[in-house]
Amino acid sequence: MRKYFFIVIIASLFNSCSFASDKKEHEIHWMTFEQAEAKMKEKPKKVIVDVYTTWCGWCKRLDKEVYTNDSLIDFVNENYYAVKFDAEQKTPINFVGRVWNYSAEKRSNELAVALLKGSMSFPTTVFMDEGFKEAQPVPGYLPLYQMEGILKYFAGNYNHTKEYNEWQHDFKPAWKPN
Repeated sequence: MRKYFFIVIIASLFNSCSFASDKKEHEIHWMTFEQAEAKMKEKPKKVIVDVYTTWCGWCKRLDKEVYTNDSLIDFVNENYYAVKFDAEQKTPINFVGRVWNYSAEKRSNELAVALLKGSMSFPTTVFMDEGFKEAQPVPGYLPLYQMEGILKYFAGNYNHTKEYNEWQHDFKPAWKPN
């Protein structure tokens, strides 16, 4: 009887580990700027940059509540290169032919200052066209329905033909919370 008990326990542990690894595999494929730049040369895509800091509570909430949504994960992975960027990163970043260093004066990496156009608010989601063109920072925590709209707006190139407020008037969110 004891033998069967241990077999059941071990089987349960393997099953739990398998479930955990399956769950972990379904996530946004976050990368660095350097990795995104290399991928862009192979296959151009739009870019989403999650600009955060380690101390930012709203950044953590965005990670937990929005970036874990199954529909969002699938959409981002299919349509974007996703970059996770700590604005206070001190390690230099080699990106678009320039080295971006930490600025002690601004207490942020120079690239964060450039992407956020000097308005240092966290979290900020930055959207860029293929080739890292036309950076559009969207500051603040974005709940799922807002993030869905903005992701689809940029992915569909509507940003080149309509103002977001005009476009969103007809938009109907479809993604359900997990």
